[in-house]
Amino acid sequence: MGIWQDLWRGRSADFDSGSAATNSIELTKRNHTVSLTKQGAATGNLRINLSWRMRTSDIGGPQRGSLLRHPFRTFKPEVVQAHTQSMVNVDLDLGVMYELKDGSKGVVQPLGSFFGELNGPPYVKLSGDDRFGSASGETIYVNLDHREDIQRLLVFVYIYDQTPAFDRTHAIVTLFPSNGPRVEISLDERHPQARSCAVVMIENVKGELIVRREVRFVYGFQAELDRLYGWGLQWGRGYKSKAGR
Repeated sequence: MGIWQDLWRGRSADFDSGSAATNSIELTKRNHTVSLTKQGAATGNLRINLSWRMRTSDIGGPQRGSLLRHPFRTFKPEVVQAHTQSMVNVDLDLGVMYELKDGSKGVVQPLGSFFGELNGPPYVKLSGDDRFGSASGETIYVNLDHREDIQRLLVFVYIYDQTPAFDRTHAIVTLFPSNGPRVEISLDERHPQARSCAVVMIENVKGELIVRREVRFVYGFQAELDRLYGWGLQWGRGYKSKAGR
């Protein structure tokens, strides 16, 4: 068995070398940091994606019932409910608090339409606001060709008003560098009442870009994350316009 395992590992290594499509680094409590600089991935546009979906038990999925009472039910495929009201009510938002080398600070997020700028300060731009948990999710781009202008970036996720909590979703934040493997952070810890989560910090440490897993849940919103990380921004109540679909 050991020979076959060694052969399998060898084949696996041949196919999984250096492709962002097949290779990934998962940040965990034990392995919580990675250097984009050492990975050769500190240039070009870094794509940060948030995706999520409802758990089956939370979207009113069909109950299978007893096979003794309904012996032929096992051969009947379950109905997939893609756009139930429960699904629509989930609205996770992706945001980034930024601090530049010149001391300027701010936020890029859907709430308040702070979409940022990619080719000028803050070199961070949100592509849009996904309110329905689509396959593409929400995406923020960071222009790492201006990494020398960036001091630190805090990637966070928050639940918009009147929506379910994190423990009802499968949320994943994925970083796609221009080169090398993607970096994945799962928000799979159970914090039923949490409204926001600091997911990952990207920090310029003596010219080296370090990605550090945070996954710190809080019961408030951006202002509480701000206090936790000492950003010093002024926050007010914000609202979204009605969805266009």
